[in-house]
Amino acid sequence: MKLNKYEHNPILCPNPDNRWENLVTCNPGVIYDKGVFYMLYRAAGDDPEHVIRFGLATSRDGFHFERCCDTPVFGPSADGPDAGCVEDPRIIRLGDTFYVTYAYRIHPPGQYWTFPHDVVMLPECGCEAPESLKQNIGNTGLAMTKDFRTFRRLGRITSPVLDDRDVILFPEKIGGRYVLMHRPKQYVGEKYGVEYPSIWLKFSDDLMAWEDKPSHLLITGRKGTWEEKIGGSTPPLMTDEGWLVLYHGVADGGKAEYSVGAMLLDREDPLKVIARTREPIMQPEHPYETDGFYSRCIFPGGNVVVDGTLYVYYGAADRYVGVATCPLQELLDFLKTECLC
Repeated sequence: MKLNKYEHNPILCPNPDNRWENLVTCNPGVIYDKGVFYMLYRAAGDDPEHVIRFGLATSRDGFHFERCCDTPVFGPSADGPDAGCVEDPRIIRLGDTFYVTYAYRIHPPGQYWTFPHDVVMLPECGCEAPESLKQNIGNTGLAMTKDFRTFRRLGRITSPVLDDRDVILFPEKIGGRYVLMHRPKQYVGEKYGVEYPSIWLKFSDDLMAWEDKPSHLLITGRKGTWEEKIGGSTPPLMTDEGWLVLYHGVADGGKAEYSVGAMLLDREDPLKVIARTREPIMQPEHPYETDGFYSRCIFPGGNVVVDGTLYVYYGAADRYVGVATCPLQELLDFLKTECLC
């Protein structure tokens, strides 16, 4: 099974009239509320430091989005731990408030596509500086908003010495606790029982109290397949069959193309994997997905269900935004035929 990519993709492209987004618009977080699709998208201009911010676009039909303003709605802080860049928002709603997890760096990453794989720009600092600064480690923060125009930064929710991104909250408590999905890059080797960066879950009584909570392995990559290195992609969706979760997989230990898989988790025990796709349900194939700053990459960050249709929003080649759809039940039925877990 494959998701159906919108024939008029990409639905959002860099805007040459705005310096802060004239090079990159990708990796969106999307949520649907009261008839409106809200999209926070990752945006960057052609500055050599490659400072990354969030823009806001909205839609009534899920396909045709309009930018809401000519300025970013969320960006790096002036002098805080996320002063370098903010990246890859994932959005959930709890009560009447939207919560956004986002990756960040203390120093701008630079134009990373000009560096070797997984290398970013490093700041000048003394030998006594903390590792988070010396290595410009990617951490994850949490922000809250009610209107996607004003935000309150709540702070860091991952360890400062771990490259811990693809951090996503479940949109409701399970067993009375909040649940967080994450992908700590250093959790590999004999100590952790995995060969490649994997997806883990944590449970907490408080949305900010995660660092001292144990991580539980959810799924790991499969050697020699399209998904050696994996990471969570979109916020879990509660369905009658269980929690539907989309994730990305990368071959060759993370150096090849990014594709998308799906899994189904038990409603009451999300550590129990009911089903997992053997092959990708989305792969890069069109020019806007294969030619960019990270070529052959599709990276979902948002999914919503409206009138039985699943909408999946994804970054394409680290430059554009695309959308793909399918009947939700069709994907669930397909997953029930899969037993890779």
